[in-house]
Amino acid sequence: MAKSKSNDGYQRGVYGALRTLMHFIVAVQFSYGVYYDFTYVHFPPGMLRPGGEFGGKLKFLTVWDAILQAVYFTICLLNDFIGTNEVAPKRMPLIRKVKDYMLAAFAFPVALNVGVTFWTLMAIDRELVFPKVLDAVFPGWLNHVMHTNIVIFMVIEICTSFRQYPTRKAGLTGLGIFMASYLGWLHVVRHYGGIWVYPVLEVLNFPQRLVFFAVSLGFSVGLYLLGEFFNNLIWTKELKQLRAATGAGGATSQPTVDDEMSTKLHTINIV
Repeated sequence: MAKSKSNDGYQRGVYGALRTLMHFIVAVQFSYGVYYDFTYVHFPPGMLRPGGEFGGKLKFLTVWDAILQAVYFTICLLNDFIGTNEVAPKRMPLIRKVKDYMLAAFAFPVALNVGVTFWTLMAIDRELVFPKVLDAVFPGWLNHVMHTNIVIFMVIEICTSFRQYPTRKAGLTGLGIFMASYLGWLHVVRHYGGIWVYPVLEVLNFPQRLVFFAVSLGFSVGLYLLGEFFNNLIWTKELKQLRAATGAGGATSQPTVDDEMSTKLHTINIV
C-alpha cells in the first residue's frame, strides 16, 4: 500500500471539496454584497447629513471590511486550486503565505470588530450606528451580509482551514497599520466633510473620543490574540506536525498508523 501524506484529509476528498465550495459561495456573497451596495443603495439627499457626501461609502469600516472579506475569500479559492492547504508542504506557495497572513492580521480581527461593535451599539441605541430610517433604503439581507455573516464565515474558516500564524510582531504590525489608516481616514472625513462618520462620535467630547479610539485599537489587538489562541487550540496536532517537519529540515515526516487514525478522527469531528 502506497504511503499517503498525513494531511491528505485536509487537502482532498469530500472535505476539500466542501471547503472549496464554501470559499466560492462566500467570495461570491461578499463580492455581490459590495457590488449591490455601491450600485443600488443610494440615500435620498434628505437622509444625508451635510458633508456626508465626502468619502462616499468608503467612509465606513463596514465597507472596508466587506471588500477585505471578498478579497480574502477569493484568495482562499485561488489557493484551493493553485496553492495548497497541506499542513507542511515541501515548498509553501506565495498565495498560501498571503492567505495565512491576511486571516491573522486583517480578516479575522477586523471582521469580529465590525460584527461585535455593530450589534453591541445596535443593542444599546441603534440611532448611534444605524438609524431606523435607513431600513427603507438598506435591505435587511445586506445588513446581515455586512455585519453578521462576516463573523459566521470567519469562524467557519478558522475551523476548517489550517494556517500558521505569523510572528505576533508581524501580525500586530499589519493590524496596527490597517486600523491606524482607518482612524486617520475618519479624521480626514471630519476635516473635509465636517462630520464624524459615526453619529456616536458626535455625542462624545474630545477626551471621550480619545478613550473610544484607544479602546477600539485595544479591542482589535484583543481580537487578534483571540484568533491566534483559537487557531492554536483547534490545530494543536497539526502545528506539532509542522514544527516536527520544519525541525527535521523542512521535510514532511511520514505518519504512524496512530497519527493517520488521529488525523481522520480529527477531520470527522470538524466536519
